Amino acid sequence: MALTFVMVKPDGVRRGLIGEVVRRFEAKGLRIRALKMITVSPGLAQKHYEEHRDKPFYPDLVRFITSGPSVPMVLEGRDAVSVARTLMGATDPVKAAPGTIRGDLGLELTENIVHGSDSAEACEREIALYFLPEEIS
Repeated sequence: MALTFVMVKPDGVRRGLIGEVVRRFEAKGLRIRALKMITVSPGLAQKHYEEHRDKPFYPDLVRFITSGPSVPMVLEGRDAVSVARTLMGATDPVKAAPGTIRGDLGLELTENIVHGSDSAEACEREIALYFLPEEIS
């Protein structure tokens, strides 16, 4: 079984979609290993989006992710990273297929409901940013 990191972003929390997002992952068979609600600090946001630091949209990413509560979680299941990314759909909700989280619920590229690790390496890094080892049961 593999792990992946997923986070319901502030727009998803504001719109009351936490339960729907979690339901979709659980319905697919992914198991929640850890979950909490937090407001991401600017320092944590900068670490989270470190690879985008030199891109023009970086300040907007940090501003958005710190704009309200988010729900980071660790999910477990077979091929968890790829399964979660398939369920989330394309980053741009306009291009995301119907039936995916972003395709059904997303409104715009910058507010696309959910973040998910794109690789096992990113997953490991992101889990370590948001959770202590003892929080993952």
